[in-house]
Amino acid sequence: MLVACALASTCMAQIGENRSDLAVGINGGYLLNTVGFNPTIKQNFHGGTTFGLTVRYTCEKYFSCYCALQGELNYAQMGWNELIETSTDTYKRDINYLQIPLLARLAFGKERGGVQGFLILGPQLGLYLSEKEHRGGEWSDYTLSLRPNHRVEQYDMKVEKKFEYGITGGLGMQVSTKSGHYFILEGRYFYGLSDLFGNSKKDPFGKSNNGAIIAKLSYLIDVKKTK
Repeated sequence: MLVACALASTCMAQIGENRSDLAVGINGGYLLNTVGFNPTIKQNFHGGTTFGLTVRYTCEKYFSCYCALQGELNYAQMGWNELIETSTDTYKRDINYLQIPLLARLAFGKERGGVQGFLILGPQLGLYLSEKEHRGGEWSDYTLSLRPNHRVEQYDMKVEKKFEYGITGGLGMQVSTKSGHYFILEGRYFYGLSDLFGNSKKDPFGKSNNGAIIAKLSYLIDVKKTK
């Protein structure tokens, strides 16, 4: 977040061309999530969908650098998918969030009627909505006893921390028309700075944060643009 703010401030502090462009639209994509447990629990990626609304305000151009602020309101399906190698048991937990990324955006290339590359970075807030467990296999006291380090507490624990915060950032490419339609492809990474469960000495896990790789497509249109 600090890096993005510093870059944006550097760009905007120069004598450039003011912009007052507002674009709105929709976004959707797919994410691969894991939960960073400590002690470690082996996992495959948990796949889930994400979609929502995007608002972007472009405020400055300096040479070929376009500085903007971007906010989103997204639904995201996160969670974890355990890799159980000691039995035929399977376990997956879906955890659904309402997420609000607040991003600084620096772009280079064509403003309209061409291609731009861009960098985005900033904080992300999340609000827990719901969760669901999926269990398969024998799932008996015997197969549970075979878990590495006998770590089974996570199966009986509901998400304790309903509010999530972290940092997200990534790179992308935008193709635009001269009339103000924007088609955007990007990749992001989210690193959670908060935990799903309690992390005190009496709790079974010292850490339990989300980490997600996200691929997104967005479509925006101008609702206000600099003449």
